[in-house]
Amino acid sequence: MKLSLKIILVGMAFVFFGWGFFAHQKINRLAVFTLPLEMIGFYKANIQYLSEAAVNADRRRYAVADEAPKHYIDLDDYGDSAKYKLPRYWKDAVEKYSEDTLRARGIVPWHINRVYFQLKDAMLVKDPDRILRLSADIGHYVADAHVPLHTTKNYDGQLTNQIGLHAFWESRLPELFFNEYDFYVGKATYLNNVQLAAWNAVTQANAALDSVLIFEKQLAKKMGDQKFNFETKGKQTVKVFSANYSIQYHRLLNGMVERQMRASIKMIGDVWYTAWVDAGQPNLKELINYKPTEEELKKKIEELKKWKEEKLISPRYHEADN
Repeated sequence: MKLSLKIILVGMAFVFFGWGFFAHQKINRLAVFTLPLEMIGFYKANIQYLSEAAVNADRRRYAVADEAPKHYIDLDDYGDSAKYKLPRYWKDAVEKYSEDTLRARGIVPWHINRVYFQLKDAMLVKDPDRILRLSADIGHYVADAHVPLHTTKNYDGQLTNQIGLHAFWESRLPELFFNEYDFYVGKATYLNNVQLAAWNAVTQANAALDSVLIFEKQLAKKMGDQKFNFETKGKQTVKVFSANYSIQYHRLLNGMVERQMRASIKMIGDVWYTAWVDAGQPNLKELINYKPTEEELKKKIEELKKWKEEKLISPRYHEADN
């Protein structure tokens, strides 16, 4: 295989991912330490899984047709001030734009809310496998919602002659500077409205988008040929943004990557905690070595279904569920 083809193939592997495997795994892992004593035992006992499964949602993008829109939202497809004007709740948004339109432009803030309700249900029926799978997934989607490039159709700088910006911001910078960041974010707190919290994450990320694009454009003009170099990773030689270029861009961003990682960690812990509280604070310690039978789970799921049919659940469930 020619060197140029190797470079192209390695580059392609990063184009459609979120934070990158390294950052997603670190974010999920660190979120565990925001949890209260009643939760942290179960989550710490499964911290390796939560870290490794943080990237499962990205892996599904190759196999599941409707997975990709769950990772982003192209706000610029909705016109000016879209991040403030778009309906916050799924049913309202479908009524205004149609489900096909929404999915074509990305649904990450609404999908976060949907997975939160699924996680709450998993806690209600005390299904440890499902709790862990959904916790890992919601960690991924929450982290993606904090990435400025996940809020625009110019997700890789392809519309502004900045191709590769996606992997640069989300993978290269976290890998280079992770050890310099302060990840103490405090304890998880209860979210009164997960749906609005998801939208807040998206709007704040989108507010940083201009800086992501403009600073890189300015730096590229200034540094020219110093932008790229080649590194050997395993048996492959790959073209990457140079260390010096990365340092200069990182300084221009003035802590943005660290802030967004910290915000992701905090919100993931908050959503896990909120799902647990809303599920009635089940004893998660009992689930560390517990494997329910199919019959047990079926019975609990039927009970939960009946409970919902009797309208004993919060109206927020129906308002936001998609």
